[in-house]
Amino acid sequence: MAQETERILINIKKDSSIPKYIQVADSITNDIITGKIRTDQKLPSINELSEWNSLSRDTIEKAYKLLRDQELVFSVMGVGNFVNPKKSKSSTDIFFFMNKPSSYKMEVYNAFVDTIGSKGHVNMSLYYCDENLFIDTLKNNINNYSYFVIMPHFKNKANTHVNYTPKVIKAIESIPKDQLVIIDNTHDEISGNFVSIYQDYEKDIMEALEQGLERIKNYSKINLVFSPKAVFPYPKGILTGFIQFCELHQLNFEVLDQIYDHLEFESKEAYITVIEEDLVNLVQQIKNKNLTMGKDVGVISYNETPLKALLDITVVSSDFKVMGELAAKMVLSNEKKFYKNPFNYIERKSL
Repeated sequence: MAQETERILINIKKDSSIPKYIQVADSITNDIITGKIRTDQKLPSINELSEWNSLSRDTIEKAYKLLRDQELVFSVMGVGNFVNPKKSKSSTDIFFFMNKPSSYKMEVYNAFVDTIGSKGHVNMSLYYCDENLFIDTLKNNINNYSYFVIMPHFKNKANTHVNYTPKVIKAIESIPKDQLVIIDNTHDEISGNFVSIYQDYEKDIMEALEQGLERIKNYSKINLVFSPKAVFPYPKGILTGFIQFCELHQLNFEVLDQIYDHLEFESKEAYITVIEEDLVNLVQQIKNKNLTMGKDVGVISYNETPLKALLDITVVSSDFKVMGELAAKMVLSNEKKFYKNPFNYIERKSL
């Protein structure tokens, strides 16, 4: 075992709420996983690391204790701290393929990464619903990762949403099934046994709106704002489920492509918005006309975000944190299962 120590520099974010000793431990962990710190390397002494990074000895001592507790580092009495060769290399390298960087997609990703923790290394790539970008990126990385986590959402030639294209299905079928994780969309198009944490868009919105039926009945009309040709189009199951819900309960309804400027608000109507721009436009027009959400105009938004909770917006939404956590747990346990993710109706003052 090599005894020399090499200088290690820690990037401390002084304005972060994360304790400094955790930042030190996280920085060293990342250097171990990425290979900057070798598996046979002796780590600097507490005094050395403290001096090089202008940090207190107490901070470094706490960081080393945390790393020992995580079994990434072991100590030899009178000699020093060393990288644990049995724990240092991540055996779970994960490629996380996301179609767009929205707030709720990032909630899935963050929950996944947090749950994986130091037991794996996750790289994220965006393909923006583009078939060719997805296929090319997958080909370039197919031999580099232990797992591939995919959120499948694509556009066809008419720029409307499809779960998969024939070429995408062929590309995904090239991934060994014990390395495949499908989340956020259907899995029926892919053969074999693998991990899937899925949404059932048609059934989900019907069941969620059912929970808000008594409130919805207070409005003379319910409008779904759903554009099939948005930049990042949403699954048609949302539209289908909405229409079936309204027809089942004999509700007066309309489907709009967007929230148009200068809405009249002549009757007491409710709106369900899917994309953020429509929600912002709708709320702004309600405010400009001195109307009250939940009284004069009902508002429901698709997909929960912290801002919607802050603004008291009623939502129908998948539980994105659960989606990310459960996918990570299945990866760590090597479990193969198809699981429908929880979908919730969260009632607030806007309806």
